[in-house]
Amino acid sequence: MRKISNNILIGFCLALCFISCRKDETIFLSTAKNVALPVNGGNIEGFYMLNEGNMGMNRASIDLFNYRTGTYTVDIYSERNPTVVKELGDVGNDIQIYGNKVYAVINCSNKIEVIDKWTAKRINKIDVPNCRYMAFHGGKAYVSSYAGPVAIDPNAEIGFVAEIDTATLQIKRKVNVGYQPEQMVVQNGKLYVANSGGYRVPNYDRTVSVIDLNTFTEIKKIDVGINLYGMQVDSRGDIYVNSRGDYYNTNSNLFVIDTKTDEKKSVLNMPVLGMCLVDDLLYFYSVEWSYLTNSNKITYGIMDTKTKKVISNKIITDGTDKQIMIPYGLKVNPETKEIYLTDAQNYVVTGYVYCFTPEGKLKWKTSAGNIPAHFAFITKN
Repeated sequence: MRKISNNILIGFCLALCFISCRKDETIFLSTAKNVALPVNGGNIEGFYMLNEGNMGMNRASIDLFNYRTGTYTVDIYSERNPTVVKELGDVGNDIQIYGNKVYAVINCSNKIEVIDKWTAKRINKIDVPNCRYMAFHGGKAYVSSYAGPVAIDPNAEIGFVAEIDTATLQIKRKVNVGYQPEQMVVQNGKLYVANSGGYRVPNYDRTVSVIDLNTFTEIKKIDVGINLYGMQVDSRGDIYVNSRGDYYNTNSNLFVIDTKTDEKKSVLNMPVLGMCLVDDLLYFYSVEWSYLTNSNKITYGIMDTKTKKVISNKIITDGTDKQIMIPYGLKVNPETKEIYLTDAQNYVVTGYVYCFTPEGKLKWKTSAGNIPAHFAFITKN
Protein backbone atom coordinates (compact mmCIF):
# COMPACT_ATOMS: atom_id res chain seq x y z
CA MET A 1 0.00 0.00 0.00
CA ARG A 2 1.01 3.62 -0.48
CA LYS A 3 -0.50 7.07 -0.35
CA ILE A 4 -1.29 8.62 -3.72
CA SER A 5 -2.82 11.86 -4.96
CA ASN A 6 -6.16 12.39 -6.68
CA ASN A 7 -4.41 12.81 -10.06
CA ILE A 8 -3.13 9.25 -9.89
CA LEU A 9 -6.55 8.08 -8.76
CA ILE A 10 -7.98 9.41 -12.01
CA GLY A 11 -5.58 7.31 -13.98
CA PHE A 12 -5.46 4.15 -11.91
CA CYS A 13 -8.50 3.90 -9.67
CA LEU A 14 -11.43 4.85 -11.82
CA ALA A 15 -14.13 4.01 -9.35
CA LEU A 16 -13.17 7.14 -7.42
CA CYS A 17 -13.51 9.28 -10.55
CA PHE A 18 -17.26 9.02 -10.13
CA ILE A 19 -17.31 10.66 -6.71
CA SER A 20 -15.97 13.86 -5.17
CA CYS A 21 -12.18 14.23 -5.12
CA ARG A 22 -10.40 12.57 -2.21
CA LYS A 23 -6.76 13.30 -1.49
CA ASP A 24 -4.34 10.85 0.09
CA GLU A 25 -6.63 7.85 -0.47
CA THR A 26 -5.02 4.49 0.34
CA ILE A 27 -5.68 2.00 -2.47
CA PHE A 28 -4.43 -1.22 -4.01
CA LEU A 29 -3.57 -0.53 -7.64
CA SER A 30 -5.14 -2.59 -10.41
CA THR A 31 -4.49 -2.56 -14.13
CA ALA A 32 -5.88 0.51 -15.91
CA LYS A 33 -5.48 1.46 -19.56
CA ASN A 34 -6.62 4.22 -21.86
CA VAL A 35 -8.84 2.71 -24.55
CA ALA A 36 -11.00 5.60 -25.76
CA LEU A 37 -11.18 9.38 -25.94
CA PRO A 38 -12.79 11.00 -22.87
CA VAL A 39 -16.48 11.86 -23.28
CA ASN A 40 -18.31 14.61 -21.42
CA GLY A 41 -22.07 15.01 -21.19
CA GLY A 42 -24.88 12.51 -20.97
CA ASN A 43 -26.25 10.67 -17.99
CA ILE A 44 -24.15 7.51 -18.38
CA GLU A 45 -20.78 7.69 -16.59
CA GLY A 46 -19.44 4.29 -17.64
CA PHE A 47 -20.12 0.62 -17.06
CA TYR A 48 -19.17 -2.33 -14.91
CA MET A 49 -18.24 -5.56 -16.70
CA LEU A 50 -18.78 -8.86 -14.91
CA ASN A 51 -16.39 -11.58 -16.06
CA GLU A 52 -17.86 -15.02 -15.39
CA GLY A 53 -14.60 -16.93 -14.90
CA ASN A 54 -14.18 -20.67 -15.35
CA MET A 55 -16.32 -22.81 -13.04
CA GLY A 56 -14.49 -24.09 -9.99
CA MET A 57 -11.64 -21.57 -10.31
CA ASN A 58 -12.95 -18.57 -8.31
CA ARG A 59 -12.08 -16.39 -11.31
CA ALA A 60 -15.15 -14.16 -11.43
CA SER A 61 -14.13 -10.49 -11.53
CA ILE A 62 -15.51 -7.02 -12.16
CA ASP A 63 -13.95 -4.45 -14.51
CA LEU A 64 -14.79 -0.76 -14.88
CA PHE A 65 -14.96 1.51 -17.94
CA ASN A 66 -15.08 5.28 -17.34
CA TYR A 67 -16.49 7.44 -20.15
CA ARG A 68 -15.09 10.62 -18.58
CA THR A 69 -11.48 9.43 -18.78
CA GLY A 70 -11.74 6.82 -21.53
CA THR A 71 -10.00 4.34 -19.24
CA TYR A 72 -10.72 0.65 -18.63
CA THR A 73 -9.74 -0.83 -15.26
CA VAL A 74 -9.41 -4.59 -14.86
CA ASP A 75 -10.51 -6.32 -11.62
CA ILE A 76 -11.74 -3.27 -9.71
CA TYR A 77 -13.55 -5.42 -7.15
CA SER A 78 -10.37 -7.05 -5.85
CA GLU A 79 -8.65 -3.67 -5.68
CA ARG A 80 -11.41 -2.10 -3.62
CA ASN A 81 -12.02 -5.18 -1.42
CA PRO A 82 -8.60 -6.68 -0.63
CA THR A 83 -9.75 -8.46 2.54
CA VAL A 84 -12.57 -10.48 0.92
CA VAL A 85 -11.63 -14.17 1.00
CA LYS A 86 -11.52 -15.81 -2.47
CA GLU A 87 -12.18 -12.36 -3.94
CA LEU A 88 -15.44 -12.17 -5.94
CA GLY A 89 -16.07 -15.92 -6.16
CA ASP A 90 -17.02 -18.65 -8.61
CA VAL A 91 -18.94 -17.89 -11.84
CA GLY A 92 -20.34 -14.38 -12.23
CA ASN A 93 -23.80 -14.85 -13.74
CA ASP A 94 -25.44 -11.41 -13.73
CA ILE A 95 -24.76 -7.80 -12.74
CA GLN A 96 -27.40 -5.10 -12.24
CA ILE A 97 -27.50 -1.60 -10.78
CA TYR A 98 -30.47 -0.38 -8.77
CA GLY A 99 -30.25 2.92 -6.91
CA ASN A 100 -26.71 3.34 -5.63
CA LYS A 101 -26.03 -0.36 -5.26
CA VAL A 102 -24.50 -2.85 -7.68
CA TYR A 103 -25.73 -6.45 -7.44
CA ALA A 104 -23.39 -9.15 -8.78
CA VAL A 105 -24.88 -12.65 -8.92
CA ILE A 106 -22.14 -15.22 -8.23
CA ASN A 107 -23.76 -18.47 -9.26
CA CYS A 108 -21.55 -21.27 -7.91
CA SER A 109 -20.61 -19.31 -4.79
CA ASN A 110 -24.35 -19.18 -3.97
CA LYS A 111 -24.40 -15.48 -3.23
CA ILE A 112 -25.19 -11.99 -4.46
CA GLU A 113 -22.39 -9.51 -3.83
CA VAL A 114 -23.73 -6.00 -3.17
CA ILE A 115 -21.27 -3.16 -3.72
CA ASP A 116 -21.43 0.62 -3.73
CA LYS A 117 -22.01 2.03 -7.21
CA TRP A 118 -19.41 4.78 -6.87
CA THR A 119 -16.60 3.13 -4.92
CA ALA A 120 -17.00 -0.58 -5.79
CA LYS A 121 -16.62 -1.38 -2.09
CA ARG A 122 -18.59 -4.27 -0.65
CA ILE A 123 -21.75 -3.37 1.25
CA ASN A 124 -22.96 -6.87 2.02
CA LYS A 125 -23.64 -10.28 0.51
CA ILE A 126 -26.91 -12.16 0.23
CA ASP A 127 -26.87 -15.95 0.33
CA VAL A 128 -29.01 -17.57 -2.38
CA PRO A 129 -28.34 -21.14 -3.57
CA ASN A 130 -27.42 -21.55 -7.26
CA CYS A 131 -28.60 -18.01 -8.03
CA ARG A 132 -28.94 -16.96 -11.66
CA TYR A 133 -30.45 -13.59 -12.68
CA MET A 134 -32.07 -10.49 -11.19
CA ALA A 135 -34.87 -8.01 -11.90
CA PHE A 136 -36.04 -4.97 -9.91
CA HIS A 137 -39.32 -3.21 -9.24
CA GLY A 138 -40.71 -0.91 -6.57
CA GLY A 139 -37.79 -1.12 -4.16
CA LYS A 140 -37.58 -4.89 -4.42
CA ALA A 141 -35.02 -7.15 -6.08
CA TYR A 142 -35.98 -10.50 -7.54
CA VAL A 143 -33.45 -13.29 -8.03
CA SER A 144 -34.00 -16.61 -9.80
CA SER A 145 -32.53 -19.74 -8.26
CA TYR A 146 -32.05 -23.30 -9.44
CA ALA A 147 -32.44 -24.21 -5.73
CA GLY A 148 -30.40 -27.42 -5.87
CA PRO A 149 -26.72 -28.15 -6.51
CA VAL A 150 -24.94 -27.72 -9.85
CA ALA A 151 -25.57 -31.12 -11.46
CA ILE A 152 -27.43 -32.73 -14.34
CA ASP A 153 -30.22 -34.62 -12.59
CA PRO A 154 -33.58 -35.83 -13.95
CA ASN A 155 -34.92 -35.36 -10.42
CA ALA A 156 -33.49 -31.86 -9.94
CA GLU A 157 -35.37 -29.60 -7.55
CA ILE A 158 -37.95 -27.15 -8.79
CA GLY A 159 -36.61 -23.60 -8.87
CA PHE A 160 -37.75 -20.50 -7.04
CA VAL A 161 -37.61 -16.72 -7.12
CA ALA A 162 -36.68 -14.80 -3.97
CA GLU A 163 -37.83 -11.27 -3.24
CA ILE A 164 -35.24 -9.03 -1.55
CA ASP A 165 -35.84 -5.69 0.16
CA THR A 166 -33.23 -3.39 -1.40
CA ALA A 167 -33.13 -1.19 1.71
CA THR A 168 -32.36 -3.96 4.22
CA LEU A 169 -30.93 -6.53 1.76
CA GLN A 170 -33.03 -9.18 3.47
CA ILE A 171 -34.99 -11.92 1.70
CA LYS A 172 -38.68 -11.34 2.38
CA ARG A 173 -40.60 -13.87 0.27
CA LYS A 174 -40.06 -16.84 -2.01
CA VAL A 175 -42.20 -18.46 -4.68
CA ASN A 176 -41.67 -21.73 -6.54
CA VAL A 177 -41.64 -21.43 -10.33
CA GLY A 178 -40.47 -23.93 -12.96
CA TYR A 179 -37.29 -25.97 -13.26
CA GLN A 180 -33.97 -24.09 -13.50
CA PRO A 181 -35.37 -20.55 -13.90
CA GLU A 182 -33.28 -18.00 -15.77
CA GLN A 183 -33.96 -14.38 -16.77
CA MET A 184 -36.99 -12.33 -15.72
CA VAL A 185 -38.87 -9.15 -16.64
CA VAL A 186 -41.54 -7.11 -14.86
CA GLN A 187 -44.65 -5.83 -16.64
CA ASN A 188 -48.07 -4.68 -15.39
CA GLY A 189 -47.44 -5.72 -11.80
CA LYS A 190 -46.34 -9.20 -12.82
CA LEU A 191 -42.98 -10.95 -12.89
CA TYR A 192 -42.34 -13.22 -15.88
CA VAL A 193 -39.76 -15.97 -15.38
CA ALA A 194 -38.13 -18.07 -18.14
CA ASN A 195 -37.83 -21.70 -17.01
CA SER A 196 -35.13 -23.75 -18.74
CA GLY A 197 -35.18 -27.17 -17.11
CA GLY A 198 -31.57 -27.47 -18.22
CA TYR A 199 -30.59 -29.89 -15.44
CA ARG A 200 -33.36 -32.29 -16.53
CA VAL A 201 -32.08 -32.77 -20.09
CA PRO A 202 -33.60 -34.13 -22.29
CA ASN A 203 -36.83 -33.38 -20.40
CA TYR A 204 -36.47 -29.60 -20.53
CA ASP A 205 -38.98 -27.23 -19.03
CA ARG A 206 -40.84 -25.17 -21.63
CA THR A 207 -42.78 -22.64 -19.58
CA VAL A 208 -42.77 -19.01 -18.49
CA SER A 209 -44.04 -18.55 -14.93
CA VAL A 210 -46.25 -15.52 -14.29
CA ILE A 211 -45.96 -14.18 -10.72
CA ASP A 212 -48.41 -11.69 -9.22
CA LEU A 213 -46.15 -9.27 -7.34
CA ASN A 214 -48.78 -8.25 -4.80
CA THR A 215 -49.46 -11.76 -3.53
CA PHE A 216 -46.13 -13.18 -4.75
CA THR A 217 -47.82 -16.28 -6.06
CA GLU A 218 -47.57 -18.03 -9.40
CA ILE A 219 -50.83 -17.34 -11.21
CA LYS A 220 -50.06 -19.00 -14.53
CA LYS A 221 -47.58 -20.99 -16.57
CA ILE A 222 -47.36 -20.13 -20.28
CA ASP A 223 -46.30 -22.96 -22.59
CA VAL A 224 -43.64 -21.46 -24.87
CA GLY A 225 -40.74 -23.72 -25.95
CA ILE A 226 -37.98 -25.89 -24.51
CA ASN A 227 -34.92 -24.66 -22.64
CA LEU A 228 -35.93 -21.00 -22.26
CA TYR A 229 -33.31 -18.47 -21.26
CA GLY A 230 -33.34 -14.70 -21.97
CA MET A 231 -36.11 -12.11 -21.77
CA GLN A 232 -36.67 -8.56 -23.00
CA VAL A 233 -39.85 -6.47 -22.95
CA ASP A 234 -40.68 -3.68 -25.41
CA SER A 235 -42.64 -0.44 -25.02
CA ARG A 236 -45.85 -2.13 -26.13
CA GLY A 237 -45.62 -4.82 -23.45
CA ASP A 238 -44.52 -7.64 -25.74
CA ILE A 239 -42.01 -10.01 -24.11
CA TYR A 240 -39.31 -11.64 -26.21
CA VAL A 241 -38.09 -14.92 -24.75
CA ASN A 242 -35.48 -17.09 -26.43
CA SER A 243 -34.94 -20.83 -26.42
CA ARG A 244 -31.53 -22.46 -26.63
CA GLY A 245 -33.09 -25.59 -28.17
CA ASP A 246 -31.79 -29.08 -27.46
CA TYR A 247 -28.49 -28.79 -29.43
CA TYR A 248 -29.66 -31.62 -31.69
CA ASN A 249 -32.82 -31.34 -33.77
CA THR A 250 -34.67 -28.50 -32.02
CA ASN A 251 -33.01 -25.22 -32.95
CA SER A 252 -32.69 -22.04 -30.96
CA ASN A 253 -35.71 -19.78 -31.42
CA LEU A 254 -37.37 -16.52 -30.37
CA PHE A 255 -40.95 -16.28 -29.10
CA VAL A 256 -43.28 -13.37 -28.30
CA ILE A 257 -45.61 -13.28 -25.29
CA ASP A 258 -48.56 -10.87 -25.13
CA THR A 259 -48.69 -9.53 -21.56
CA LYS A 260 -52.30 -8.40 -22.01
CA THR A 261 -53.46 -11.99 -22.45
CA ASP A 262 -50.43 -13.81 -20.99
CA GLU A 263 -50.32 -16.06 -24.03
CA LYS A 264 -47.64 -16.92 -26.58
CA LYS A 265 -48.66 -14.96 -29.65
CA SER A 266 -45.92 -15.66 -32.18
CA VAL A 267 -42.90 -17.79 -33.06
CA LEU A 268 -40.30 -15.78 -34.96
CA ASN A 269 -38.24 -18.73 -36.24
CA MET A 270 -34.85 -17.13 -35.69
CA PRO A 271 -31.91 -18.24 -33.52
CA VAL A 272 -31.17 -15.86 -30.64
CA LEU A 273 -28.90 -16.24 -27.62
CA GLY A 274 -27.85 -12.78 -26.39
CA MET A 275 -30.12 -9.79 -26.96
CA CYS A 276 -30.50 -6.15 -25.97
CA LEU A 277 -33.54 -3.98 -26.66
CA VAL A 278 -33.06 -0.22 -27.12
CA ASP A 279 -35.98 1.92 -28.29
CA ASP A 280 -37.77 -0.31 -30.82
CA LEU A 281 -34.71 -2.25 -31.95
CA LEU A 282 -33.72 -5.68 -30.67
CA TYR A 283 -29.99 -6.29 -31.19
CA PHE A 284 -29.06 -9.96 -31.00
CA TYR A 285 -26.50 -12.65 -31.65
CA SER A 286 -26.66 -16.41 -31.70
CA VAL A 287 -24.03 -19.03 -30.91
CA GLU A 288 -25.87 -22.21 -31.85
CA TRP A 289 -23.98 -25.36 -30.89
CA SER A 290 -24.90 -28.65 -32.60
CA TYR A 291 -23.88 -32.05 -31.29
CA LEU A 292 -24.72 -33.41 -34.75
CA THR A 293 -21.97 -31.35 -36.42
CA ASN A 294 -19.85 -30.63 -33.32
CA SER A 295 -19.67 -27.00 -34.35
CA ASN A 296 -21.07 -23.56 -33.59
CA LYS A 297 -23.09 -21.45 -36.00
CA ILE A 298 -22.67 -17.75 -35.15
CA THR A 299 -25.08 -15.11 -36.44
CA TYR A 300 -25.95 -11.48 -35.65
CA GLY A 301 -28.87 -9.21 -36.41
CA ILE A 302 -31.21 -6.33 -35.59
CA MET A 303 -34.99 -6.73 -35.43
CA ASP A 304 -37.63 -3.99 -35.50
CA THR A 305 -39.97 -4.87 -32.64
CA LYS A 306 -42.84 -2.89 -34.17
CA THR A 307 -42.96 -5.14 -37.23
CA LYS A 308 -41.23 -8.21 -35.75
CA LYS A 309 -39.00 -8.22 -38.86
CA VAL A 310 -35.22 -8.50 -39.04
CA ILE A 311 -33.94 -5.31 -40.65
CA SER A 312 -30.28 -6.29 -40.70
CA ASN A 313 -28.32 -9.52 -40.44
CA LYS A 314 -25.34 -7.58 -39.10
CA ILE A 315 -24.53 -5.48 -36.08
CA ILE A 316 -20.86 -5.34 -37.08
CA THR A 317 -20.28 -3.91 -40.56
CA ASP A 318 -16.50 -3.53 -40.89
CA GLY A 319 -15.50 -7.20 -40.81
CA THR A 320 -14.40 -7.18 -37.16
CA ASP A 321 -16.84 -10.01 -36.44
CA LYS A 322 -14.28 -12.33 -38.07
CA GLN A 323 -11.95 -11.62 -35.12
CA ILE A 324 -14.55 -12.64 -32.52
CA MET A 325 -14.33 -16.33 -31.62
CA ILE A 326 -17.34 -16.62 -29.27
CA PRO A 327 -19.64 -13.61 -28.78
CA TYR A 328 -20.73 -13.83 -25.17
CA GLY A 329 -22.16 -10.50 -24.04
CA LEU A 330 -24.08 -7.68 -25.73
CA LYS A 331 -25.17 -4.23 -24.61
CA VAL A 332 -26.19 -1.05 -26.44
CA ASN A 333 -25.75 2.39 -24.91
CA PRO A 334 -29.29 3.87 -24.93
CA GLU A 335 -27.90 7.42 -25.24
CA THR A 336 -25.15 7.10 -27.86
CA LYS A 337 -26.33 3.81 -29.46
CA GLU A 338 -22.75 2.52 -29.26
CA ILE A 339 -22.71 -1.28 -29.41
CA TYR A 340 -20.65 -3.34 -26.96
CA LEU A 341 -19.78 -6.98 -27.56
CA THR A 342 -17.59 -9.38 -25.60
CA ASP A 343 -15.54 -12.28 -26.88
CA ALA A 344 -15.05 -15.27 -24.56
CA GLN A 345 -12.33 -16.66 -26.87
CA ASN A 346 -11.88 -20.33 -25.88
CA TYR A 347 -13.37 -19.77 -22.37
CA VAL A 348 -9.92 -20.30 -20.81
CA VAL A 349 -7.75 -17.35 -21.83
CA THR A 350 -8.42 -13.65 -21.29
CA GLY A 351 -11.45 -12.35 -23.18
CA TYR A 352 -12.08 -9.05 -24.95
CA VAL A 353 -14.54 -6.16 -24.92
CA TYR A 354 -15.32 -4.46 -28.24
CA CYS A 355 -16.97 -1.07 -28.74
CA PHE A 356 -18.62 -0.27 -32.09
CA THR A 357 -20.25 2.85 -33.47
CA PRO A 358 -24.03 2.76 -34.06
CA GLU A 359 -23.12 1.95 -37.66
CA GLY A 360 -21.15 -1.13 -36.57
CA LYS A 361 -17.59 0.23 -37.04
CA LEU A 362 -14.95 -0.67 -34.46
CA LYS A 363 -14.11 2.20 -32.08
CA TRP A 364 -11.94 0.35 -29.57
CA LYS A 365 -11.09 -3.05 -28.18
CA THR A 366 -9.54 -4.05 -24.86
CA SER A 367 -8.67 -7.20 -22.95
CA ALA A 368 -10.89 -7.94 -19.97
CA GLY A 369 -11.07 -10.87 -17.54
CA ASN A 370 -11.84 -14.54 -18.06
CA ILE A 371 -15.15 -14.92 -19.99
CA PRO A 372 -16.39 -11.29 -20.04
CA ALA A 373 -20.15 -11.49 -20.15
CA HIS A 374 -22.41 -8.97 -18.42
CA PHE A 375 -22.62 -5.14 -18.63
CA ALA A 376 -24.20 -2.68 -16.19
CA PHE A 377 -24.27 1.00 -17.16
CA ILE A 378 -23.47 3.49 -14.39
CA THR A 379 -25.74 6.53 -14.47
CA LYS A 380 -25.58 9.83 -12.59
CA ASN A 381 -29.02 9.34 -11.10
